[in-house]
Amino acid sequence: MKIGIEKTDIYIPAIENKKIAVVSNHTSKFYKSKNKIHLVDSLLSRGVNISKVFAPEHGFRGNSDAGEKIINSIDSKTGIPIISLYGNKKKPSEKDLKNIDVIIFDIQDVGARFYTYLSTLHYVMESCAENNIELIVLDRPNPNGHYIDGPVMERESTSFVGLHPVPIVYGMTIGEYALMINGEKWLKNSLECKLKIIELSNYDRKSKYILPERPSPNLPNYKSINLYPSLCFFEQTPVSVGRGTTNQFQIFGKPDWKKTNYQFKPVSMPGAKYPKFENQICNGFSLKNQKYLSEINLKWLILAYEKEKNKDNFFKSGFHRLAGNKTLEKQIKNGLTEIEIKESWSEGLEKFKNIRKKYLIYN
Repeated sequence: MKIGIEKTDIYIPAIENKKIAVVSNHTSKFYKSKNKIHLVDSLLSRGVNISKVFAPEHGFRGNSDAGEKIINSIDSKTGIPIISLYGNKKKPSEKDLKNIDVIIFDIQDVGARFYTYLSTLHYVMESCAENNIELIVLDRPNPNGHYIDGPVMERESTSFVGLHPVPIVYGMTIGEYALMINGEKWLKNSLECKLKIIELSNYDRKSKYILPERPSPNLPNYKSINLYPSLCFFEQTPVSVGRGTTNQFQIFGKPDWKKTNYQFKPVSMPGAKYPKFENQICNGFSLKNQKYLSEINLKWLILAYEKEKNKDNFFKSGFHRLAGNKTLEKQIKNGLTEIEIKESWSEGLEKFKNIRKKYLIYN
């Protein structure tokens, strides 16, 4: 397989003698060479004029906590200004884009609706459309691209952790997703971004793709990435998913649970400065030997709710923004089974699949 960043013969001619900006983070690298080379360093070595870098959640170097405010800075290696898109603003301003001819977007996604790089893509596309700037997306594989599942986002639950009417797992590369944003007129005022996708070669979305580098601090390996769409619900509950350990998104638990088979103690560490239940022993469950998922597993969420003593405070106010609706919380409170809940998703999933078909680049 050949990924977008490797196809320099296609995108370098399109940006020669132009002023460009790059939307990237620590995953924006060539990985086949002996030394990992960042996109910014590669472009500079070819004499490309990079005016600035835009950084998403977790920052340009990818070492900030989830939700941590990212500030503007100067890259110590290159001296290029870094503009944060995860701080006071989520969208490049007209001033940010002054004299920019082209923007290159290259960030590794994980294929879950609440992973905020999709929202960053949306707002970059919107700014490009408003300022008549071309956007070049260097496509990358989706490690959860082998299935589609979850409730489709409803309008009242939209936020930066989910802007679009798509299921939690949507089965598209970020390039395909950009085409869908354009084609479905999801940008403000139905704007359309001038878009160029540098496509993957020999990509099979059904094949297991193991990322060469963790896409964010708390997704350390392929197991955590595969479990992430099922476990992220816990972020808006009193349950820990192992932030502050080396098994993030592969374990879950609480200090007051009984009759569990696993213990862990979250501690402060880079990427998890103030983890839930810091320095407390949590009783819970390990999923490190869980089989490879090709659907969202709700059994763990239902189990956790059943174990909770104070059920009135189990679901936090932001839970519906992760779920994509206000229904899932009610369904669990009312004792519906996983099968019954998933049946309620089927109509929305079928509608989405018909929309999705229009934008697929790969089989």
